Amino acid sequence: MEPQVTIRQREGDMIEEYRVNGRLYKIKVTPLRGEPYFLIDQRGDGSFVPMEGPGTPGLSIPQWVIGTF
Repeated sequence: MEPQVTIRQREGDMIEEYRVNGRLYKIKVTPLRGEPYFLIDQRGDGSFVPMEGPGTPGLSIPQWVIGTF
């Protein structure tokens, strides 16, 4: 079965959402600057974790706040 892929832009980043039977299972984030990374719902409970494996050793996704308004 082919996944349905939704591509959208958010603050300069490209977000690709992969779904099968309407269930979101993988997200690919391609930042404006930097390397793309994947988030995977490994347990099917909606909790996404960074994908481990070749090309993503020690992946650390930035989570700091630069400024608020």
